[in-house]
Amino acid sequence: MVTPLSIIKKKRAEAIGKIIGGGYLSTKRVYVGMATCEIAAGSQEVMAVFKKAIEEGLADVYLSQKGCVGRCNLEPTVEVVEEGKLPVKYGKITPQKARDIIERHLKRGEVIEEWTLNNLEAKAQKGIREYAVTLCDGPGCMHKNSKKLAEKLEQELKEKNLDDKVSITLSGCLGMCDHGPIMIVNPGYTMYGKVKEEDIPSIVNDHLINGRPVSRLIVDEDYLFNRFYRFFGDVNFFGKQMRIALRNCGISDPESIDGYLSLRGYEALAHVLTEMTPQEVIDEVKTSGLRGRGGAGFPTGTKWEFTRRAPGDEKYVICNADEGDPGAFMDRSAIEGDPHTVLEGMIIGGYAVGAQKGIVYIRAEYPLAIKRLEKALAQAKEHGFLGDNILGSDFCFHIEIRLGAGAFVCGEETALIHSIEGSRGMPRPRPPYPSIEGLFGKPTLINNVETWANIPVIILDGARWFSSIGTETSKGTKVFALAGKVKNTGLIEVPMGITLRQLIFDIGGGVSDGKKFKAVQIGGPSGGCITEEDLDTKIDYESLQKAGAIMGSGGMIVIDETSCMVSIAKFFLDFTQNESCGKCVPCREGTKRMLEILTRITEGKGKKGDIEKLERLGAMIKKASLCGLGQSAPNPVLSTIRNFRKEYEEHIYEKKCAAGECKALIDYRITDKCVGCGACKRICPVSAINGAPKEAHVIDQAQCTRCGLCFDTCKFDAIAKG
Repeated sequence: MVTPLSIIKKKRAEAIGKIIGGGYLSTKRVYVGMATCEIAAGSQEVMAVFKKAIEEGLADVYLSQKGCVGRCNLEPTVEVVEEGKLPVKYGKITPQKARDIIERHLKRGEVIEEWTLNNLEAKAQKGIREYAVTLCDGPGCMHKNSKKLAEKLEQELKEKNLDDKVSITLSGCLGMCDHGPIMIVNPGYTMYGKVKEEDIPSIVNDHLINGRPVSRLIVDEDYLFNRFYRFFGDVNFFGKQMRIALRNCGISDPESIDGYLSLRGYEALAHVLTEMTPQEVIDEVKTSGLRGRGGAGFPTGTKWEFTRRAPGDEKYVICNADEGDPGAFMDRSAIEGDPHTVLEGMIIGGYAVGAQKGIVYIRAEYPLAIKRLEKALAQAKEHGFLGDNILGSDFCFHIEIRLGAGAFVCGEETALIHSIEGSRGMPRPRPPYPSIEGLFGKPTLINNVETWANIPVIILDGARWFSSIGTETSKGTKVFALAGKVKNTGLIEVPMGITLRQLIFDIGGGVSDGKKFKAVQIGGPSGGCITEEDLDTKIDYESLQKAGAIMGSGGMIVIDETSCMVSIAKFFLDFTQNESCGKCVPCREGTKRMLEILTRITEGKGKKGDIEKLERLGAMIKKASLCGLGQSAPNPVLSTIRNFRKEYEEHIYEKKCAAGECKALIDYRITDKCVGCGACKRICPVSAINGAPKEAHVIDQAQCTRCGLCFDTCKFDAIAKG
């Protein structure tokens, strides 16, 4: 009997056959990162070197591209995969380095250690330990005494004087309960399974001391590659991550449906069409505990059920890819790296709620994501995953792309709907909610990119497995764009419940340039700033809200001691004030008044009562605004006042900016270290510096524009800033 499942199994076999026939598994493989950031770093030139070598017969490899691997500070990246060996990832590759990889690695089999991601990261971090051991402490492994294993390992390391050279970390569920307890040793990505206390001495002596992995405990290599390698890469960056929404990003060619099919692509769709009713799909999503990843965290299954129960023969499914937060690139990278996952999630959603039409609303500023999405749509139609009678069933579903003009407010679902309808993107009061009355007045299901990307995994691996990850109220993983003053910037995905400290200092490598941590802005321009006191806050919806921030879509900007918190609050409020649609008075006028006060404070014109005015205005705007933009716009200001009130007071009463960012509050003075070289005098754009050669110079404060060029130019540290 021909069923959707039998069809998908045949298609997967054909896809794997094409891949093998094309040399994907039978020869050496080279993947070049081709995400937007990788291209900006020069990956196209690197790709050209490999292409030329293949054309000239200098390299016998299968060459392909891959999406974002999340290592924005180490791009362009190149991965070399050989049969029977663990993949080798290189970073910061130039065209010349690509030629060396061809000559040394591909021809002579020499791994160039100094260019690997592990080595590059080790150089960037002082005091990195020789080994990092991760012990799974999920429910399955916990019942098999994973904590006792950790205690035994700590004891053994202490006896061997290795406790300062090996780090031990407990992780959430890895989804490999049949092999538990799981232990991972890095570098080398060695995964041990079914580890017992009596195995610990062998692991320490053979592996950690003599560098010889204990072969009898190693998880089967096929299992390791298909299951483990999809989640992890180099130890420091990926060691605490768990990749579900991003499971295929950086692994397969985003422009190849064969690559997606070989990784169980569209099997979840075939499964629901063959074996599940629409209500059973909704029940599974509800059981998983998945909450919307767009910011508010509304239970996904509940939203689906509302849409299904809404009366009407015509319904819509929308993917919200209108990502506009400063420093956020989660949705863009997910689509660039694995567009088929998003499409499969939408099709399953359409089946569950009774819709036949889907729309991906994506901002026009994402040309590469749009290109790959268009290609994925064409491939899905060609293979029968989209259109009429999908996989031979009675279910029909069509998806089209609509481009947004880049308005931040269109991330709000009712404003997005108005934009698709051809009107100005402005929110409307709710209820009625889009689930009841949405696009063109019809019931509409809206989820963001990350939410859709989780759906196929929940169907394939089960809601109970998914719900075993995370916390009681926040299940699964969350994708973040880690940016700002942190060593390892990039795209990361972590289990809910991990702490901010672990995320910033373990995965992110800590604050860059040896500076001190000051705060982290989480939740985008509408989020809040969290200080060092709250770094042990768990990442879940309720804990972040309690700490004065929000989950948001996943933007996370690390701030160091050199930053002015008043200036940062002004920056984010300026953004949200500009992006306000202007429909409601509290947001339109209230944010403008707040911005005027902040501008006055940073210009040295602040006065008594300004802080209290900001607090009153912020509280009013949060309560009275029509949509989420206005309701959350005051958050950066209110959270910085709460946590850094002293800085506001210094700006107002002492006319001082300790961080030296607010130009109007900075004075540059020439000290007695001046040797009269004249460099500062020559660089000054307004001729505010006077003095004879070889004599101490003087800055005319009335004429000085506080540009800071003299401070940056002086080689003798003779100019003080205060």
